[in-house]
Amino acid sequence: MKVLYFGGQKSGKSTLAEQKALEIASSKPYYIATYDNSFDDTEMKDRVLKHQIQREDSFITIEEPKDFISKIESGNTYLIDCVSMWILNSLENEEEELLEELEKLRDIEANIVFVLNDVNSGVIPFDKESRKFVDLTGIIGQKLASLCDEVYEVKLALQNRLK
Repeated sequence: MKVLYFGGQKSGKSTLAEQKALEIASSKPYYIATYDNSFDDTEMKDRVLKHQIQREDSFITIEEPKDFISKIESGNTYLIDCVSMWILNSLENEEEELLEELEKLRDIEANIVFVLNDVNSGVIPFDKESRKFVDLTGIIGQKLASLCDEVYEVKLALQNRLK
């Protein structure tokens, strides 16, 4: 089963995605953290710590900022948190390359729960890099929605099933 949770920042999507991964897992699931810790960003480190405390030891954590797809094996359950960070870490890649990577997931018999930030409801960003990030987030989101069996929009910790 493949499931997508998307929503705005601090909407509750990670918590719901964690619950879903634990619900569908037949053994201890994997949590693939995509944040690139090489930046000296204290606020992001605090966010990561909150996520770690929240999930306690319910998951086996794998830190993989760029190539999370290579970590996925058939028969396991994975939570990818979050695809938005993977996009940010992959801005130097072409759109087609990222879509081809995601397409590989179609044939893997694993439970995968994706978390994606919804950043496409605002204005068009002024700078080129921000526009590329927003555009890729929308394009990747469409691809994930097509790959997933279930898709949930999250607002205020409430989920609305779209698919």
